[in-house]
Amino acid sequence: MIRLLRPFARAVTYTRWLHLFMAVVWPAMWLFIDQAWWTPATAAVVLGLSGLLPAMRTVEGLQARLLLLGRRRDGEAPLIVTEPSATWADRGRIVLWLEVRLVLGALVSHLTFHLPLVTLDLVQAALGGRPAGSAWLSVQGHHWWYAVLAPLPLLLVAAVGWAGGELITRIALRLLGPSPTERLAALEERTEQLLERNRIARELHDSIGHALTVAVVQAGAARAAGDPQFTDRALAAIEETGRAALEDLERVLGVLREAERPVSGRPTLADAGRLLESARASGAEVDAELSGPLESVPGPISREGYRMLQESLTNVLRHAGAVPVRVRVAADDGRLVLEVRNPLPGAIPGPGRGSGLRGIRERASLLGGRAHTGPDAGDWHVHVELPVR
Repeated sequence: MIRLLRPFARAVTYTRWLHLFMAVVWPAMWLFIDQAWWTPATAAVVLGLSGLLPAMRTVEGLQARLLLLGRRRDGEAPLIVTEPSATWADRGRIVLWLEVRLVLGALVSHLTFHLPLVTLDLVQAALGGRPAGSAWLSVQGHHWWYAVLAPLPLLLVAAVGWAGGELITRIALRLLGPSPTERLAALEERTEQLLERNRIARELHDSIGHALTVAVVQAGAARAAGDPQFTDRALAAIEETGRAALEDLERVLGVLREAERPVSGRPTLADAGRLLESARASGAEVDAELSGPLESVPGPISREGYRMLQESLTNVLRHAGAVPVRVRVAADDGRLVLEVRNPLPGAIPGPGRGSGLRGIRERASLLGGRAHTGPDAGDWHVHVELPVR
């Protein structure tokens, strides 16, 4: 019993009822003002023509959101759109919605008004009085058991109001919901947001992870060396790396603050010297060979290439320490080749193994290239090839 009464404790049940009543307000006013021109067919034609107006979709969508859906959590995708009609298909759905809402609203309003009159007639007949006769269901005779039947029309009114509200809500979700084109656009927007979040996560992992790795290696080497000059160089390298990390962090936060901000400020392979000097300052012997027109490499390729080189050097310092590193970056024949090779350590210390390598492979795959990471002839080898055309 409590379960049956639960819908009537929700405010949305009554707002849906109100929404159905509102559908017949203007036909009732028209009938009251001018009975000569009013017919059900005329009302349907006028309503259909109004549905062709683009703004009608906004008006009906706002009403349906407010009165039919109730309270919804923040961040949920809109189930009913409020943008003006953009295509004839949208206009056709609005016309159909208006006609269905008028018919269903007229039916629910009629039953809501007349069923309580049936209850009144049953009570009067049970008490021996004369029924008013204004209800659409005539009550004949005088019987005491009419009093037992009197609550039934009221229960039927409640059922009609609830069922009508549920039905009009389901119809609204079909006719006022997003069109296939709008659903596709929303899906594309959501995909772009997820890709942007993944890119920001990679930016933070690459820049901040590289800076922290260099700082840890430099601090450990300075403490072990016990040389004041080496300590000064280590502190200078930590300071420079920290400043560069702060610049990268500011760029990433700028993406979060301004979705339309261009990414042209991100570092490219033209800034690779900064990475190489940072690795050398950490004690690694870096043998670098940069060849080809790196400045002509397209921006997205150059920026991602910089990040892959940064991640590769970070992995060397994190897992192998201050070891000889051979770096080769070449742009020729319509492709960009990035290669990092270092002696393979006996054991791979430290947490987080594998995430950076997956990031390199994912970046290369997204750019239409390929990447190989793993042991090769006693060395740890990172080899990336990216198309630049």
